[in-house]
Amino acid sequence: MVFKKTAMVFLAIMMSFAAVFTVTPEHSEVQAASSYHSMEKSLNAIMGDATMKSINSSVTVRKASTGEIVYQSNADKKVTPASTLKLLTSAAALETLGEEYRFHTDLLTDGSISKGVLNGNIYLRGQGDPTLMKKDLDQFAVTLAKLGVKQITGDLIGDDTWFDSVRLSPSIDKSDETHYYAAQIAGLTLSPNTDYDAGTVIVDAKPTKNGYKSKVTLTPDTGIVTIVNKSKTVPKGQKNTLSIKRQYGTNNIIVTGNVPVGSTGKREWVTVSNPTAYTLDVFKKSLSAKGITFKASSKTARRQAPTHATIITSKQSMPLKSLMRPFMKLSNNTHAEILAKTMGKQVYGQGSWSAGLRVMREYAQSIGLDPTEWVFEDASGMSHKNKVTSEQLTELLYLVRQAPWYGSFVQGLPVAGMNDRFVGGTLKNRLKGAAVKGKVIAKTGSLNHVNSLAGYVETKNGETLIFTVLTQGQAKSTTPTIDRIATILANS
Repeated sequence: MVFKKTAMVFLAIMMSFAAVFTVTPEHSEVQAASSYHSMEKSLNAIMGDATMKSINSSVTVRKASTGEIVYQSNADKKVTPASTLKLLTSAAALETLGEEYRFHTDLLTDGSISKGVLNGNIYLRGQGDPTLMKKDLDQFAVTLAKLGVKQITGDLIGDDTWFDSVRLSPSIDKSDETHYYAAQIAGLTLSPNTDYDAGTVIVDAKPTKNGYKSKVTLTPDTGIVTIVNKSKTVPKGQKNTLSIKRQYGTNNIIVTGNVPVGSTGKREWVTVSNPTAYTLDVFKKSLSAKGITFKASSKTARRQAPTHATIITSKQSMPLKSLMRPFMKLSNNTHAEILAKTMGKQVYGQGSWSAGLRVMREYAQSIGLDPTEWVFEDASGMSHKNKVTSEQLTELLYLVRQAPWYGSFVQGLPVAGMNDRFVGGTLKNRLKGAAVKGKVIAKTGSLNHVNSLAGYVETKNGETLIFTVLTQGQAKSTTPTIDRIATILANS
C-alpha cells in the first residue's frame, strides 16, 4: 500500500467537485417535495423488498441547496452507523483543532553535551502524531550526530503523557486486537508507511526452499516484537494458508501455515502492544545506526519530561486538512481515536476518550443537531453500541457545508469508482458504472451485520443531493443494495 503522488489529477478532480458540492446553502422551510416521484417510487421498491423489511434500516435524502428532505424511510430510527460516525469526528476535529493543526514530536534532554558525550537523559515526547515514521526518528538521530553526540550517559525516555494511559476504546474485542483497525492509542506512536496505520508493524512472510520456514521481515525493523515462525514452504501450486497474528496480551507475532514456492507470500499490518516502547526501540536503532551509544547502565523508560528539559529538535505532522485524505478515504480508525483524544486535550486539558467524545457531542449540539439522537462510545465507529438516525447524519452533512473548512472536509471523502486509493478510497471498487462513477462522494461504514453509506451525489441534472443509508441486522452484506440506492439518486 504505497502513497501515490497524484496531486495534479487530484486537484483537477477536486476542482470539479467544488463546482458541484460546495454550493452555499440557502435557508428555507423544509417541506414535502413533489418533483421526485420517480426516485421515490424506485427507492420504495427497494425498501419494500422482503430482505430490507426484515432488517433495521434508516434512509434520508435531502436537497443540498436547502436541506429539504425529498425522501425518507425510517428516518428517525437509530441504527449503528459504523464508520459513517467519522463524519462527525472529522467535522468536530476541523472545527475544534482547525485546518492547520499539526501534531508535534519533540526530542529533548535534561543534560548537556561535552566532548561527544551527552551527560543526561534524552526524551522523546509525543502528541499522538499518527504520521511519525522511522525516517523522522532517523532525522532526530542525524541532528544529534551533527551536534557531535557519540554517547548518552542517561536513559532513553518516552513521554506519552499527552494522552491518558487507556489505550483501547471499550468497543475493541479481544479478537480485534491483532488487527491494524484496532491499534492501541498512545501519545507516542509510530507508523510503518504512509498509510499511517499508527501502532502497527508490517510483517512480510515469503517462501524460501521447499520444506523450510518462510522468510519473515518487519517494517520497520524492531525488537519489540518476537516472531514465532511455524510456517512452512511447500511446492508451487499448493494453497497459501499463511496466517500472521499477534498473540493476545503479548508482543509475540505467530506466523503459521503453508506458503507455496513462487508465491508472493503474505503481508499483514499487525498491531503492537505498547506503541511507546515500539517507538523508543526503533529510535534506539536509529541512534545506533549513527554511531550513538548508551552507557551499559542506561535504561529505556516511560515518564514525563521535566519542565526544565531543553528541546533539541522537533517534527511537525502535515496539517489536519491534509490528514483528512488518509484518515477519511482509508477510514483509519486510529486517526479517529487520536483526534478524539486530541480534542479532549485541547478543550478540557484531558487526552481521554471521555473528554474527546464530550467535545464531539457539544460540537454536534452547537450546530443544531439533536444530541439525544446520537449515541457513541468511540470516535471511529467500531462499537455496535453507537447509534444515530439517517435524518441526523444528513442534517450534519447539510450543516457542514456552511463551515469555512468544508473544502477540507469534503476533499477527504472517498470518490465512487476512482482507481487511485487516495482519491477513491473505500469506494475505489464500488459504483464504477458510467452513470455514477465520480458522482458519489461519501463515507462508507462496515461492521459485522452492519453496512452504511453517507455523503453527496450529483444527479443527472446537475443537482447535489445529500443522502444517508444505514442498515443493521442483515445476514448478508447490504452493500449491493446501498449501491443501487446511490445509483438511483445519481440517475434522478
